[in-house]
Amino acid sequence: MKIGFCFGAKWCSIPAVMSQTHPLTTTTFELPGYRVVKSFGVVRGIVVRSRSIVGNFGAHLQSIFGGNISLYTSLCERAREDAFNQMITHAGELGANAVVAVRYDATEIGAGISEVLCYGTAVYVERAA
Repeated sequence: MKIGFCFGAKWCSIPAVMSQTHPLTTTTFELPGYRVVKSFGVVRGIVVRSRSIVGNFGAHLQSIFGGNISLYTSLCERAREDAFNQMITHAGELGANAVVAVRYDATEIGAGISEVLCYGTAVYVERAA
């Protein structure tokens, strides 16, 4: 039985072993209670973002007072979430129902331009007997 999941604006069909609200993902190499039946290799999602002039101005105001700069925090969180969702979509397109060994990487490409990469190994898992 297959059910649909929405990741961002894109629908993909994922086997029912996955939760309807969140796919099986882990930073470890195994999923407790499941066994890997097939590996599809590396999947990734990549997002390149720049800061806006308005965002920079607001962040500079926040930096005067010190502490967490919430404008940048929310920008980074959205970039990570978008990269994660792209990775999940990529895995679903290959027929995977889980992603193991999930990692994030971020690089500053230029002044105010950052790349966020989310990657892992797409696998098909079944419940362990």
